[in-house]
Order: sequence, then C-alpha cells, then structure tokens
Amino acid sequence: PKQQLVLSSHDRNCGPVAALVSLKGEVSSVKWHKKGDYFVSVSPKAPGGAAVLIHHLSKGNTQQPFGKRSNKAEPQLACFHPNKPFLIVASAQHIRLYHLVKQTMIKRLLSGCRHISSIDVHPATGDHIICGSLDRRMVWFDLDLSDTPYKTLKYHERAIRSVKYHTKYPLMASASDDGNVHIFHCTVYSDLMRNPLIVPVKILRGHAVNKQNKLGVLTSVFHPTQPWIFTGGADGRIFLWQDV
Repeated sequence: PKQQLVLSSHDRNCGPVAALVSLKGEVSSVKWHKKGDYFVSVSPKAPGGAAVLIHHLSKGNTQQPFGKRSNKAEPQLACFHPNKPFLIVASAQHIRLYHLVKQTMIKRLLSGCRHISSIDVHPATGDHIICGSLDRRMVWFDLDLSDTPYKTLKYHERAIRSVKYHTKYPLMASASDDGNVHIFHCTVYSDLMRNPLIVPVKILRGHAVNKQNKLGVLTSVFHPTQPWIFTGGADGRIFLWQDV
C-alpha cells in the first residue's frame, strides 16, 4: 500500500490510537466521516489511485476507492457527504462527487477558482458545498440548482486558507492570509423555492501576518455545540473566539 494505517497498542485512555504513514508524498488532507469510524486521506503525489484512500479505524484497514487516474488533475482535498454514501474530492479547480457504492461519478462542479484550498459540506442537508481558494474567493454551491457557483464571495485581501460550516448554528467562516476571519450568518431553507440566505456578521482580527512567508490564518474550526470558533495562524498562536 502507498499509505499504511498503524493502530496503536497503547491503552485507550492515551494516544495516539492510529498513525497514518505515507510511503510516497505528504498527506495534505485528512477528514473524518460523521459517524467517526472512517476517515479519508489525500496524498496528491501518490501514484496511481492511491492519492485518495479511505481508512476504517476499528478494523485497521485501508480501501482505495479509485483506480489509476486517467487525467492530470491531482486531488487536493476530500470529505464525506454527511447523509449519503458520497465522497467529495476537490482538485485545484474542480469538485467531483462520487457514489461509493456504485463506484461512479455523479456530479462535477466548476468552481471558477485558480486553486481550491479548502472545502466543507453543509452538515445538515449535504446539499450545499463551500470552497475557499488562493485567489481570495469563497464559492457556495447549491447542488440542487447547478454545477456552477450559486454565489461567489470576495471579502478577503489575500488567499483563503480555510472555510467552515458550523455543525449546529447557521454560521460559516472563512480564514485568510490577510490575518482576518470573516463570520457569516447562513440560513438554508427546507423550501426548495427559497435560496440560501448569506449575511456577513463580523470580522475577527487578532492574528499577525508572518512577515517572512506572508501567511496569516491557516486553519479554523467551529466548536461542535457552542457559537465559538478556534483559529490557528502562522504567527504560532491559537485563538478561541466566543459568541461569534
């Protein structure tokens, strides 16, 4: 295998419980399934179809969902659909949805971005996908409407490194190399005749931009049950923002 999942022999109260070893190329992305027993890893430089692998934690095995790549588009990111057996894989410019049971591609999304840096799927419906790009865009897709973006947001001055939905509240966030984190109120309606509502709420400023590499906020994640967000920056600091 091009990647190896090694389970720890430690007591369950201490970790790590597993180590992912890539035999060729670095692992650029790791995302968990909603139920917590599966996770997907991406290693863009891995040969053949080993760039995207699905790991079953409790059994300690690894599956290769795709055969040898037939195109030159290297996968950069991947995540699971929250409710359906779909795997969402992003290359630099496109996002593809695959049916894991039928082993077929069901949709190809055209982002219009130069290089996608982050993706996330709406945790409730799974019908909405956001992606951030190095050319400062945050793109929202409505899978029920079109293969092209429903809305493109340009609020940052530099590359976007992270985009996230909150799992409980109607919130989403984008973090950028400009050192800022933008918080949005986003409402998704059950009525298919109503379009999603996206409203800018506030800008979180606190991270310093690294003067050498020009990097700012590299990652962000919402608290699972509170309206809080954690951010990590190239300045070596992790912030917890409360009541965003």
